[in-house]
Amino acid sequence: MKNYKFNLSYDGTRYFGWEHQPNTDMTIQGKLEQVLSLMVDGPVTVIGAGRTDAGVHARSMTANALLDTEMTPEEIQAYMNRYLPEDISINDVKQAADRFHSRFNAKGKTYRYTLWYGEGKPVFDRKYTTVLDRKPNLLLMEQAASLLTGMHDYRAFCGNSRMKKSTIRVVDTIRIESQNHYIRIYFHGNGFLQNMVRILVGTLLAVSYGDIEVSDIPGILESKDRTKAGPTAPPQGLCLMKVDY
Repeated sequence: MKNYKFNLSYDGTRYFGWEHQPNTDMTIQGKLEQVLSLMVDGPVTVIGAGRTDAGVHARSMTANALLDTEMTPEEIQAYMNRYLPEDISINDVKQAADRFHSRFNAKGKTYRYTLWYGEGKPVFDRKYTTVLDRKPNLLLMEQAASLLTGMHDYRAFCGNSRMKKSTIRVVDTIRIESQNHYIRIYFHGNGFLQNMVRILVGTLLAVSYGDIEVSDIPGILESKDRTKAGPTAPPQGLCLMKVDY
């Protein structure tokens, strides 16, 4: 058995997220395991660097799996791309160290959230963009972003109310870029909680529209109360851009 590292991209529109779900085979992990199990004629477990939600995309996800095969990495890549659906691409396959674990060895992740506002519609980006009904105040968003950056307990920004593990994370970058009708928000940190990026986006938008004051942000963090933060932004605007090792 050899350990293989995969870099892949996927359009999450049709899928119920990365992780196995009961009563459906429409998950990214499930599709990968189906193809690899056929390839090696036996069960395969694929480990991902993260667990993206239903409808969330990835430009560069990392995964690994133990495989009993004599195929070269190039042959494995070709086989997977031949049999995977067209909305999942294996960009690279390498043999990894025996102890490499795509989730435990990850040092950081970069996510991008894309927003759009305007009189028309982003027809060709509609699956990857959240459309706003009015222009947000970017200055207020940047002020709130500066307060949300750093090492904090982000329990108020976690979608899992039953989370028992530590909710302390380091988010060292929240960068907001605006071009034409698009607003792209980049998040980099050492790890993110369930729905965390989407809740951060929802909170930034709430601040931009005056529903939450910039001065409220420290209190929201200290409260550790999910109901104090903003709404969870829709999934289609979120994309995993990179995993650091």
